[in-house]
Amino acid sequence: MKLFDSMGPNPHVVRMFAAEKGVTLETEKVDLMGGENRQSAYLARNPAGQLPCLQLDNGEYLAEITAICEYLDEIGPGPSLIGATPEERALTRMWVRRVDLNIAEPLANGFRYAEGLPLFKSRMITIPEAAEGLKRIAREKLAWLDGLMAGRQFIGGDRLTLADVLLYCMLAFGRNVGQPFDENLPNIKPWFDRMAARPSASA
Repeated sequence: MKLFDSMGPNPHVVRMFAAEKGVTLETEKVDLMGGENRQSAYLARNPAGQLPCLQLDNGEYLAEITAICEYLDEIGPGPSLIGATPEERALTRMWVRRVDLNIAEPLANGFRYAEGLPLFKSRMITIPEAAEGLKRIAREKLAWLDGLMAGRQFIGGDRLTLADVLLYCMLAFGRNVGQPFDENLPNIKPWFDRMAARPSASA
C-alpha cells in the first residue's frame, strides 16, 4: 500500500489512525500548496483532487478518510478502533458523523473561507461571509460535546475510536490556523492533552 500524503488535518487523521493500528504505510508527498493534487496525474488517482488517497495492493485507489481508516482497521493488527460488535461499530460511526458534520466541517470551511482564502478561492467555491458563522458553529458544537463527555475517557466512552482521532487532528489543526479551542472546557481539555501524549499523535 502507498499513502499519498500531504500537509493538513485529513492526512494526519489517517497517519495517526494507522499508527494506532500498528500499520506501516509507504508514503508519497503531494505538493498541496503547489496544486499538484489538481493536476491530471493525481486526479487519475482521486478525481475529487483531495488528500489523502491510499493506493491498495491490488492497484485500486481509496479516498475519503473514514473509508481509508475503516479499511486499515479491518486489515490491521490489534483491537478494532471502529468496534468489535455491531453495537460498537454503530456507536463509533454515530460519533464520527457527529464530530465530522458538527465540528470538523465547519472548522475546516471556516479556515478555507478566511485564513485559507488566498489558497482556496481559485480551487473551490468559497463563501467568505460565512467564515465567522462556521467558526462559531464549531465552537458551540465542541462545547456541546464537552458536556456529553463528563466521566468519559474518550468521546464514546472507555475505548479509543476513530471519532477521537478525527477530533484530535482537527483541533490540533485549528490551533494553528486561528481557531484554538476553548481550553476552559472541562472535559475536552484533559481529553485533548491525553490524545496529544499518545505516540501516534506525532505521526
